[in-house]
Amino acid sequence: MPLYHYRAKDRQGRSIAATIEAEDIRTAAKILREKGYFISELKEPGKGLQAELKIPGLDRGPGLKDVAIFSRQLATMLSAGLPIVQALAILERQTENKGFQKIIKEVRSDVEGGSNFSDALQKHSTFSRLYINLVRAGETSGTLDGVLDRLATFLEKDLELRGKIKSAMTYPVIVFVFAILVTYFLLTGIVPQFAQILTDLGSELPLLTRFLIAVSDLLQRGTPLLILGAIVLTLAYRFYYKTERGRRVIDRIKLRLPVFGPLIKKSAIARFSRTFGLLITSGVNVVEAIDITRGTAANAIVEDILDETKEAIQVGEPIHSTLLRYPVVFPPMVSSMIAIGEETGALDTMLQKVADFYEREVDEAVASLTAAIEPMMIIFLGFIVGTIVAGMFLPLFQIINTLSAG
Repeated sequence: MPLYHYRAKDRQGRSIAATIEAEDIRTAAKILREKGYFISELKEPGKGLQAELKIPGLDRGPGLKDVAIFSRQLATMLSAGLPIVQALAILERQTENKGFQKIIKEVRSDVEGGSNFSDALQKHSTFSRLYINLVRAGETSGTLDGVLDRLATFLEKDLELRGKIKSAMTYPVIVFVFAILVTYFLLTGIVPQFAQILTDLGSELPLLTRFLIAVSDLLQRGTPLLILGAIVLTLAYRFYYKTERGRRVIDRIKLRLPVFGPLIKKSAIARFSRTFGLLITSGVNVVEAIDITRGTAANAIVEDILDETKEAIQVGEPIHSTLLRYPVVFPPMVSSMIAIGEETGALDTMLQKVADFYEREVDEAVASLTAAIEPMMIIFLGFIVGTIVAGMFLPLFQIINTLSAG
């Protein structure tokens, strides 16, 4: 049978470095665990560090996707009967990202030292309040593996939703930036040459041509000032958005935008329903669930509504009664579904159905938006280029007509 080298600690915390014979590495690990050893290394002679499960490497800094993968793999190992310390050790060794590896190592050390898993996670900002509270609920109920599995699903869906919103926003931004660059090139590179020719000819210029020449002169002389102005505006926007009043004003405008507003609202409802439903399913009390959901809303207007909802719940009012007062943000269908859930005791099920519905709505909205924006952007770009070309060639046509008439 193959011989395996291992490093481990026994129940008294003493370090052990020895060898063991077993049919394969899984069997070797099982034997050592039955002896009560905490394994830090297990490998065949001449080979690198091995693990019981192969976990995909995390190649970026700790983020939402990293936490989703971590949750899915940890849930799988806990479901298979591995102790949490052993499972964390496997994840620590297999994680290629050094930053996340360090976090997992610290969490494992805290758990190994007697801390609760949720308390160990709470020391690291990588794990949200939502995540920590759900883990704590799972520890209390003895269903940590199930909670982690639901968390992984939730995070994967949240990533998917964010990706859809990002893709919907990215295309028009790229086309718009391209249009600005093309326009800038034409106005600063082509128009001045035509302007010089037209000036030398001494003909009277049409209004459109004079306007384009004026804009061209402004760009050539004032580009540094325009760039500086853009930077100042961007910084002012960020500063204003960080203020309580500014965030409310801007978030309200976002919800009322003619094209992107409905998409932002649908994604906010989907996130609210999915998060609130997950918390209720995991056994978190309603008031705390509302408070935690508020922290994931990413919109000041939605946060204010949830604050009011929490206060209403605390004095005995149902959840849907507050949401009914804000049909612009929470459509009547959402309030009605929540009301049915409250009456039937199936609030978590109804919230998941609302989340599923609005995630499909986001899919359709993104598809429609992409289909509508493409021709609009082409028309916009064509209009800009066409206007510049027309402004430059109109005087030439006038000169040609004058010479022909003469």
